[in-house]
Amino acid sequence: MKLNDFFATHPVFTTNELKKFLAARGSHNSWTRKALLAYHLKQGRVRRVRRGLYCTVPPGASPVDCPVDAFVLAAKSTDDAVLAYHTALELHGRAYSVHHRLLYLTAKRLPPWSFRSLRFRSVLFPKVLRDKNQEEFGVDVVWRENVDIRVTSLERTLVDVLDRLDLGGGLTEAWQSLESVEFFDLEKVVEYTLLLENGTTAARVGFFLDQHRETLMVEDHHLVPLREHLPKTPHYLLRDHRGTARLVDEWNLLVPLQVLDRSWEEQR
Repeated sequence: MKLNDFFATHPVFTTNELKKFLAARGSHNSWTRKALLAYHLKQGRVRRVRRGLYCTVPPGASPVDCPVDAFVLAAKSTDDAVLAYHTALELHGRAYSVHHRLLYLTAKRLPPWSFRSLRFRSVLFPKVLRDKNQEEFGVDVVWRENVDIRVTSLERTLVDVLDRLDLGGGLTEAWQSLESVEFFDLEKVVEYTLLLENGTTAARVGFFLDQHRETLMVEDHHLVPLREHLPKTPHYLLRDHRGTARLVDEWNLLVPLQVLDRSWEEQR
């Protein structure tokens, strides 16, 4: 059974997708599937990425260095993968820097894996979202390389990155990336922030929006609900910050001077 039609529409595929394709054409024998896959692997038509995941090698290309879309690989890592954090910023074209680590949300605990120079890491959906069955809040679908890729919206990504700055590339990278976005649906930003039920995250989001009132058209009614959920004692904007920080009373947040002074602008 020829698989050219399948390969033409599946630049990256899982064994389950191949199984469904063959079953739709009357082949339910697992040995047939394995034999076909082994044949095309030997012919250099496909390349194994990891267990259960393969990429198609375009005609004339070599399996060793054939082009593979990293975002598609991340999206195919598991059946419920949602690209998130810095990877979502990159996919949306808003990351200040390009990283070789790709992050995706999932309900499963999965070990990290690598392919070429790329590293893939799974992150569990926040427990509070799992408890509320809200894992899909603010998830968009992007069509890329003939594949539906699920990715957090810019609104959710803003909050997720401020909630986990370590997964947003660090403080400076996250700040500069988020500042490249000209528009957010602020009602969605606030709704999602409150959904997480985290006072520190509410303070970080509130501070960021307050700092960008003019450019993001932030009004008081956007900030009031966030102020109602602030931590009772001062919290650090960056949890492991060791440098000088100043207390921003309005948000009960200890903010590094590099953010208040925007020191990265001097380096441009």
